Amino acid sequence: MPEHTGESRNEQLTRNVGELLQELRVAQAGVQILFGFLLSVVFTDRFHDASGFEKSLHLSAVALAVAATALLTAPAAWHRLLFRTGSRERILTVGNRLVLVGLVCLALAITSTVALIAKVVYGGIAMGVMAVLCLLIFGILWFVMPFRLHQRGDDQPTGPPE
Repeated sequence: MPEHTGESRNEQLTRNVGELLQELRVAQAGVQILFGFLLSVVFTDRFHDASGFEKSLHLSAVALAVAATALLTAPAAWHRLLFRTGSRERILTVGNRLVLVGLVCLALAITSTVALIAKVVYGGIAMGVMAVLCLLIFGILWFVMPFRLHQRGDDQPTGPPE
């Protein structure tokens, strides 16, 4: 259902790009904190004693964090490079897809990191339990709930009941 805000198409695109870039600031902060943590781990004495599986899981988390960083910062870079070229609609269309893939990479990077911590601290069973819990939390909150809210319709009240 299209938005009816009384804005011109250009005003709407400008607002939508601004909203996208603002939303990315939230996700980018999480990626930066996670990435810094993951980079610092390899310089600890305990990391050198880690098993091959643990090192592989760590490298997977690093790769996912790199992918999330690239995907979540691309729309901001594009906006800066394509500023005033009339490309706002394309930036929004492709940028939205990149952000969704970036959020999946971020969720997987966080899940991998939590699984690695659980494996090192408590063992393989804890790793599996924590990985499943993390995937459920991200999957439900980031993907299932928005689709369910959308299916309910836009005319539903958004605030708490009075």
